[in-house]
Amino acid sequence: MATLTRLVQDRTDLADEDIDLLTRIAEEWSLIADLALSDLVLWVPTWNDGGLVAVAQVRPTTAPTVVPEDVVGSFAPRGRHPQLDQASAFGRAMTLRDIKHPWVPSGVEAYPIRREGRIIGVLARHASAAPRVAGQLEEIYLTSADDLLTMLVEGGFPVDEASSDTTETPRVGDGIVRLDADGIVSYASPNAVSALRRLGLATDVVGSAFAELVVRLSHRPGPMDEALSAVATGRVAGRADVENPGAVVLLRGIPLQRDGLRAGAIVFCQDVTDLRRRERALISKDATIREIHHRVKNNLQTVAAMLRLQARRASTDEAREALAEAELRVAAIAVVHESLSSDTGERVDFDEIVDRILSLVRDLAPAYAEPDRVPVLRREGSWGSLPSDLATTLAMTVSELLHNAVEHAAAAQILVRLRRDPGELALEVSDDGRGLPEGFDPSSTGLGLSIVSSLVTSDLHGNYTIDGEPGSGVRVTVTVPAPR
Repeated sequence: MATLTRLVQDRTDLADEDIDLLTRIAEEWSLIADLALSDLVLWVPTWNDGGLVAVAQVRPTTAPTVVPEDVVGSFAPRGRHPQLDQASAFGRAMTLRDIKHPWVPSGVEAYPIRREGRIIGVLARHASAAPRVAGQLEEIYLTSADDLLTMLVEGGFPVDEASSDTTETPRVGDGIVRLDADGIVSYASPNAVSALRRLGLATDVVGSAFAELVVRLSHRPGPMDEALSAVATGRVAGRADVENPGAVVLLRGIPLQRDGLRAGAIVFCQDVTDLRRRERALISKDATIREIHHRVKNNLQTVAAMLRLQARRASTDEAREALAEAELRVAAIAVVHESLSSDTGERVDFDEIVDRILSLVRDLAPAYAEPDRVPVLRREGSWGSLPSDLATTLAMTVSELLHNAVEHAAAAQILVRLRRDPGELALEVSDDGRGLPEGFDPSSTGLGLSIVSSLVTSDLHGNYTIDGEPGSGVRVTVTVPAPR
């Protein structure tokens, strides 16, 4: 709807509230186009009232188009389309009908759109000039379209729908049921009857109270869905599922009014059995994946706890340090799986993972630092969400660099900086500690930096550098290609 908003703002003096109403109409009017078997064009008056400009257009899916060209953005000066001018001037619908078939339009009709007593637009209905032989289904379509267009002129369309768990919208061709003012079915299309048959319908639909019928067909576990009953009576606009062990049918009800009085309702029906089955399969799959990540996390935490217990029993400082490093590495991977266990996607919030790793390293810091010089660890910047496989490798990289800084830097401050550059992710781990030793050789590093080198260059196809002078701290910079 960006084009509609831009054209209205550029070429009219309509208020934001007017634009909101026109946008809502354009979001819902494909329903009218399909029922009316007609093309619809939305015209609005220009700022100088010199004519009308077309701001939106929709073609029917139930009939051939009679407006094959795109007219959005075109200008119609006063006098070019008399029916549009008359609808705008007099504030009433301008219709052309066949006397023998009063529901069949002939030519272009115009319907004014009013807000707070002022005409803010005109909807043009372009019906085919070719003669039609209307059957009962087409007659229901056309009379239903007339009802909705009447509501549009009176300000009752679009209707405000009750909240629903589903966002699907049945199409006109999926099935239509017409209810009278008492909620009795006066017509049901063949597709609508077929959908209800899948639910187990064994009686005639026409002449039945539709709400009672769908309540009998619904055998959903738990209490009866109040939304279903309200939609099926035709008194409330909204969507609801009719569900039983055999099938699921989605209903969308639209109450009809004339002169402010209830005139019946239209209920659209769509068989969504296969769609709901796939949705449940996806939900089950997501739950299974979350459970797997949860169990992996628990197992890794168990391994980390066993390493911690073993470290306490170690007889040498070297063995205790090695076990503590292994515990940190396992715990860093567990953090990633913990994030995955709480989300259904394949991406994780890496900023949260870094914060958890910082917390893990803080617990280890007192073992390496003097009591009065425990470093302060913090994060700056953000990467947001990352794919889980990339996040796992980067989490291990961060934990190794932090562990090295805590163990060797004797720093007061250790900073993790995350930065997104064009096409790459940049990670910096810096400290204000003792710096690199004299004669430092990057090619002959310890296990921690060897792991970092392997992860960054081999697994992530990135680069890393180490900068620092004796007494001036160390900064390690890692750059890896950013994920698409």
